[in-house]
Amino acid sequence: MDEVTTDEGRQWRRSPGGLVTALHPVLAEHKGTWVGWAGGTSEEAPEPFDLEGIHIHPVPLTSLDLERYYEGMSNATIWPLYHDAVETPVFKRRWRESYRQVNARFAEAAADVAAEGATVWIQDYQLQLVPAMLRERRPDLKIGFFLHIPFPPIELFMQMPFRAEILRGLLGADLVGFQQRLAAQNFVRLARHLLGLRYEGQVIDVDGRPVKAGAFPISIDVAEMERMAADPAVQNRAKQIRAELGDPRTVILGVDRLDYTKGIELRLKAFRELLSDGKLSVPEAVMVQVATPSRERVEHYQTLRVKVEREVGRINGEFGRVGVPAVHYLHQSYSRNELAALYCAADVMMVTPLRDGMNLVAKEYVAARADTGGALVLSEFAGAATELRQSFLCNPHDPDGVKEALLRAVHVEHPEARRRMRLMQRHLRTHDVGHWARSFLNELGVPDVEVA
Repeated sequence: MDEVTTDEGRQWRRSPGGLVTALHPVLAEHKGTWVGWAGGTSEEAPEPFDLEGIHIHPVPLTSLDLERYYEGMSNATIWPLYHDAVETPVFKRRWRESYRQVNARFAEAAADVAAEGATVWIQDYQLQLVPAMLRERRPDLKIGFFLHIPFPPIELFMQMPFRAEILRGLLGADLVGFQQRLAAQNFVRLARHLLGLRYEGQVIDVDGRPVKAGAFPISIDVAEMERMAADPAVQNRAKQIRAELGDPRTVILGVDRLDYTKGIELRLKAFRELLSDGKLSVPEAVMVQVATPSRERVEHYQTLRVKVEREVGRINGEFGRVGVPAVHYLHQSYSRNELAALYCAADVMMVTPLRDGMNLVAKEYVAARADTGGALVLSEFAGAATELRQSFLCNPHDPDGVKEALLRAVHVEHPEARRRMRLMQRHLRTHDVGHWARSFLNELGVPDVEVA
């Protein structure tokens, strides 16, 4: 949750991002407690409070924690390593110590607020030491852990300087969940390779205690997105967006955090080459790229922003005209209603990460297209590719392959586009965020789980 200043004063609002969006309906349904970072940098966290049906228990991070634990260990070491080392991970000892300290702080907070025999569901790569720390403090708890990003193969994970500590941290859980089956297999094999632990199937024996690993692909609140996209105000805004773009024949959309794993720069280059080859032209085709600001104090992200904005400038310099840019680049955050309008306005959605645990934007776009229009160009290396098989799949490392997939999406016949979209929508309706939560919590052994 983020604290913001409005005309009414200081208020709290839900943070943007896939994790919060996915978990909010689950916690609200079960009147759960969210133990999380308050968003500021101070020695003391705000007092616990209720927001949108969830009890919020803030945990503080100081500016030094933010620098070493969050920007350092979490996002300059673990994030690139787990994303196939798309950028070179940075290893610093002082970051590791900060990671330990902050994980202990979260474990202590969870131990304090959890009722006897409660279920604690720990989320993502920033908290990989918490399961073991929490089990040591509260052995009565049922502990689940879910990793929202990829889990690397053994060869990559072994580069981690405190690899055994992270693995033992994760093994403190009763169930460790991943986006993909291969990631769960990587984890089980790593336990054998690194710690010599025995396993059978997806169950690891940790000193006589079974630890299960499994794949639980995360999803979205499909019904909510469908309602939002059907709202007359959103539909009118979608028409207005197309008009503001000059009513082109084809609107190509990208919506990403500004992150080097998302393939934004390569996507822009593919569009530029198609314009240069004469296979697309302005103003008949325009691209809208939303790049939400992200981790702007991390050097990798600063470098990426320069590269992306340079590429946007080059494309508009070569192919734009006065008042008619080829690429509309938007380095800002947008409300969910505005994103829904953009999805409805786009003829082609490009989701081309170099590596991604899932990518919920792809699922949001499909769910928003109740008109069964539109086409999705999707990277083979996004977790969503295993579910959205009717998209136009491509290898983002292959510029010619991206160009070919984009052209196929641009020129697809409407009946074929409708067929593909309907099949993907049918899958999402039965595999929504409720299905994700039910499947994980039922596997964890939480009885009578019903998530609307």
